[in-house]
Amino acid sequence: MNNELLAVFEYWEREKGIRRDVLVAAVQSMLTTAARKAIGPARDLTCSVDAKTGEVRAWAKLIVSEKVISKHDQISLVEGRRLKPDAQIGDELQVEIGADQIQQIFGRIASQYGKQALMQEIRKAEKQLILEEFKDRVGDIVAGTVRRFEKSDVSVDLGRYEAILPNRERVPTEEYQVGERLRCYVKAVENTLHGPEIILSRSDPQFVIKLFQLEVSEIADGTIEIRGIAREPGFRTKLAVYSRDPKVDPVGACVGLRGQRVKNIVRELNNERVDIIPWSADLRTFITAALNPARIKSFEVDPDRQRVHLLVNAEQLSQAIGKRGQNARLTSRLVGWQVDIDAEPVVSTGFEEKVAQAVSALACVPGITQEQADALVHHGFLSLEDLLQAEEADLAGFEEIGESAAEVLAAARTEAARRMVTVTPERVA
Repeated sequence: MNNELLAVFEYWEREKGIRRDVLVAAVQSMLTTAARKAIGPARDLTCSVDAKTGEVRAWAKLIVSEKVISKHDQISLVEGRRLKPDAQIGDELQVEIGADQIQQIFGRIASQYGKQALMQEIRKAEKQLILEEFKDRVGDIVAGTVRRFEKSDVSVDLGRYEAILPNRERVPTEEYQVGERLRCYVKAVENTLHGPEIILSRSDPQFVIKLFQLEVSEIADGTIEIRGIAREPGFRTKLAVYSRDPKVDPVGACVGLRGQRVKNIVRELNNERVDIIPWSADLRTFITAALNPARIKSFEVDPDRQRVHLLVNAEQLSQAIGKRGQNARLTSRLVGWQVDIDAEPVVSTGFEEKVAQAVSALACVPGITQEQADALVHHGFLSLEDLLQAEEADLAGFEEIGESAAEVLAAARTEAARRMVTVTPERVA
């Protein structure tokens, strides 16, 4: 029996890291409880185990009685005085249980109650180790293997310990298989009815932050700061970064050479989209960067309600809002202000306005009067290009122009030549 106990101690010390004194206390508790079941309700029965030799000893407190009615609680005066010469009726004596009876008790324990009780005590000690070891590891990333599923929760084997990835901390787009290797964020170590439990997460925004800290050395050494994050797990994350060193581009450092750094993180997140945005103290600059490439046409701020109203081109509205409003929603979370996005109203130009604009454009050409421009537009010449296609005879037939047809055409050709000279250098540049 002694050798068997020593083997048990060595196994649990080696495999689970449980200290021997904890194991000895667990075995003593188990032996005491199980021995009481085996030999009856002996009064104040206690057991002890030698940690070095594995020797088991047991004692029971018995009352010295003139007549023994219950051998589990009483001892005769004659037997009592053999142990203590001055024993009197009513005294309590601590009587050691013989080795043969201990062996008998241990045999019953091994076959019936003892193993279960011992495992319970060891599990308690193991869970206490979890609390001691992992209370300082909250916020770290750990790797483990999927062991089993408990309803929608995932049990993850971390080696010496097991952890729980609750359904609420799972990414909705991810499916796990038994034996699959996972990296998770240690979110908490909680005391439950079953003892301390390690709570893991893959959906927490801090998981993404920790991945960037591990992947980007500039974040780890404090050169670059993560000033904000907004995440919808499995779909999209927006990360705002700021550089303490003006020579270091925070976005470029996070993306890495050929995008390798952010690719490694996206791969770990199962292709979740990650937008890296330069943080700015200026609200307009920050929001503009967060919504890029959509272009903001109008920007209205309501500081009292912390609300921003934006207008964008109608064709860019869906891009700015994002699928099911995701882009706008994440931008709001990132900047901490409510962001409302609408399409810029399109002002439709009526027929009369178009005519007036065409007349004004021709009247601006040196050599063409307002009356002449009005006549040209009403006869179908709506632009300078249309006028250049006309013949002098065509214009001479108009009552408002008549003999001035040649002068009007000459003015149109001169203006066209001037515009050509102005535009050409810009095109070359």
